[in-house]
Amino acid sequence: MISYRTETVEQKIAETVTCDVCKKIYDWEKDVMEVQEFLHIRGTGGYDSVFGDGFQFEADICQHCLKQKLGDFLRIEGDLPFSEPEDEDKEI
Repeated sequence: MISYRTETVEQKIAETVTCDVCKKIYDWEKDVMEVQEFLHIRGTGGYDSVFGDGFQFEADICQHCLKQKLGDFLRIEGDLPFSEPEDEDKEI
């Protein structure tokens, strides 16, 4: 038989996320759909990196700024998951 004990653990809970480009603050609960679309970039500069060898860099970017800044360069693939197929014979 396994005996258990109960522990109370303190943990950090995210409340907001701020876009590093436009500085808009999104509430983690109220703006859940917007928060889900954020791009979180985390990286480490390698040898001869423009960011510095071994330096950490990061950015949190909302979908609107991502589209505005990189939209022309992004490759968007796939079908829309909830769209209906187009029927050319269908009368409106």
